Amino acid sequence: MFNLTYEFKLKPTKNQIQIFEEWLETHRRVYNHALAERKDWYKSRSCQKTACSVHNCYIIPADAPRPTYASQCKSLTTARKSNEYLAKINAQSLQQTLRRLEKAFVSMWEQNHGFPRFKKVGRMRSFSFPQLGKNPLQNGYIKLPVIGEVKLRQSRSISGGGVLKQARVVKRVSGWYIMLTVQWDVNPPQPMPHGEGIGIDVGLTSMVATSNGLLIKRPRFFIDAERKLKLLQQRVSRKRFGSNNWLKATKKVARLHEYVANCRKDWHRKLSHQLCDNVGMVFGEDLNLVGLSRGMLGKHCLDAGFGQFFNILEQTCFKRGVYFQKVDARKTSQICPNCQHETGKKTLAERVHKCGNCGYETDRDVAAAQVVLIRGLAAVGHTVKMLSEGKFVGIPAS
Repeated sequence: MFNLTYEFKLKPTKNQIQIFEEWLETHRRVYNHALAERKDWYKSRSCQKTACSVHNCYIIPADAPRPTYASQCKSLTTARKSNEYLAKINAQSLQQTLRRLEKAFVSMWEQNHGFPRFKKVGRMRSFSFPQLGKNPLQNGYIKLPVIGEVKLRQSRSISGGGVLKQARVVKRVSGWYIMLTVQWDVNPPQPMPHGEGIGIDVGLTSMVATSNGLLIKRPRFFIDAERKLKLLQQRVSRKRFGSNNWLKATKKVARLHEYVANCRKDWHRKLSHQLCDNVGMVFGEDLNLVGLSRGMLGKHCLDAGFGQFFNILEQTCFKRGVYFQKVDARKTSQICPNCQHETGKKTLAERVHKCGNCGYETDRDVAAAQVVLIRGLAAVGHTVKMLSEGKFVGIPAS
């Protein structure tokens, strides 16, 4: 199976916008109620056996099972019979909200994420439909369960032969959007190592440095907008909380954040296509992105968006038939690519790599990218051959 997600902008009527807003609020309340039920169960198991807490006490029977996705779906079915707000909404859509909560707990257990938090008013921004009717997308309209036909701007065509499996309605400051997941009953082959390869080193001075000497300066999307953002946030702080002027000011802040995010993503996509030109293999660093975001230069690392860039680069390589792989990023700036001699740690002020063993001299980031290329070629079973200083080629093993 092969899945692709298409994003289109919706053009709902005023009545449909009101329905969307009501649905989002109901989904938020269902999410918070299910989270409170789980949280109370956990709190009841952490109380002391001989004394109750001074602040609160959770009286839940000892044999009460832990709330799960299945048990809460059964409770939801019962509640829909007596609650008119729940009865108006598609049952499968509400179940997807409970599944979202289940994924949050799984991420907490398996990926060491934080405990799920309650969502304030306005924080729930999407709801999904796991099933749609037959031919829901026709003549510029999408037919959603219960809601009906909603007009959309179909900016691109969807390849034939696919089945529309899921739809997610998303609220943003610029309007309403829909994410359509289309599934094809095919298994496209994964790109195999072929052609010329390049290594990529990412950084803050140069966003991308390639093994063939290309240096691309990092645009400072958030830093450039920080002065305007500070002014808009000051205006928000001077408004009365919850007033109409406060809502208008917060929308301006959100619109600026969305503009910065869109600029960053657009630049990442254009850069990924540029890197895939005339190459058959792309190798990148397997970085600890969480550790970088928590360091001294965390704001700049988040502004660069290394994680988003590598995800987009991997997708672009797959679409264009280019092989992509991440390699170990340790000590890439401490090893000479020409003689493999370890030169030791460099300070951030040292921007030139000069080997004391062989005398090879080049830009520090380019040398690290060449080390990434050598490791990548070795990982795919190619024999690395040095044509000249800084020029490497991989020969497939016979």
